[in-house]
Amino acid sequence: MVRYIPSTHDFLRALANEKRLLILEWLLDPLAYFPPQVDGDLMTDGVCLGAIARKLGVTQPTGTAHMKVLTEVGLVTPKQIKNWVFFRPCRETVVQSLSALNGRLAGAKATPPQRPAQVEGGSSN
Repeated sequence: MVRYIPSTHDFLRALANEKRLLILEWLLDPLAYFPPQVDGDLMTDGVCLGAIARKLGVTQPTGTAHMKVLTEVGLVTPKQIKNWVFFRPCRETVVQSLSALNGRLAGAKATPPQRPAQVEGGSSN
């Protein structure tokens, strides 16, 4: 199955928020960050939205908004079990997005930063 790979811009935008970056980090190693769940296996089914929101210290609607961004760019996959939504990372998408970013940056020439040119003539007092 061919997965959607987000543009480098979309990938960086999704992870530019510290909370979303933390969520992805946690989901990539859920056994290290979350206790066992009553419904849903942490590795197979993912982590319940409620557990993610509690760990972040945010309300469920705020957690839902963060998960929507991560889902839209393909970094996580939602799964509904009973009345709960669980999220798993899309490891392939994460790896391919990081590889694309690395490819873009590796192609850039490493040039030292230049100081801005100073305007001659002083102030207009």
